[in-house]
Amino acid sequence: MVFDSLRGRGFEVHAIEKYGHDPQYPVTDNWPHLVEQLADFVRTRISADDAPPWLVGHSLGGILSLLCAAQYPELARGVVLLDSPVFGGWRAYALGQAKRMPRLMQRFSPSRASRQRRNEWGSRQAVLEHFRGKQTFAAWDPRVLHDYVNHGMVNADGAWRLAFDREVESRIYETFPHHIESLLKRQPLSCPLAFIGGLQSAEVRRVGGIESTRRIANGRVMMMDGTHLFPMEKPQATAAAVEACLRALN
Repeated sequence: MVFDSLRGRGFEVHAIEKYGHDPQYPVTDNWPHLVEQLADFVRTRISADDAPPWLVGHSLGGILSLLCAAQYPELARGVVLLDSPVFGGWRAYALGQAKRMPRLMQRFSPSRASRQRRNEWGSRQAVLEHFRGKQTFAAWDPRVLHDYVNHGMVNADGAWRLAFDREVESRIYETFPHHIESLLKRQPLSCPLAFIGGLQSAEVRRVGGIESTRRIANGRVMMMDGTHLFPMEKPQATAAAVEACLRALN
């Protein structure tokens, strides 16, 4: 829905289907190979005569866009983070220390839930009813929920399964980058960046707010009603907010 709305506003949109599932780009600490996956993806879609694209990403995608823009400035015209707050200060240090203790990360990171998440159903309708009954998904735009069921599942051997492997998802949570502030001191962004956050985002609270992100964005911050998953809850409003950011950064 967000992609369709952006295309309707005149933007050309390309996206990686799944991070972390290609053996060439494994999930490791601080996500260097996932950054390379994004960089390679961008390189295949621009020529020497093309202007670099805008990098827009939600959550994981936003952090990877930021890291890619810092490490490969020629690949980014600007960056828009959708509820991708940055760990900074003592919290970043604490995260780095916690990652040295895998059991601690597994206990307190979102991977505790993702590893136990149900990932198989008997029918498409069963998948739809399952997620409709979840509080998190109840706030989603119904069209987005249908897209999630249609494109976020694979039908194999008569069973419907999550297309995004939950073990990969868990490893992504447990290797979240803690080095972003130090990286940006060595490799400052050469393009503008904006942040759009959800007013009820638990992820923003988890990193202690958006002050670190606000500094990186030079104050270019917009907050909208919704949780961390506001692009799924309000896809058209999200697309309008992204367009506003891109016009302002241009």
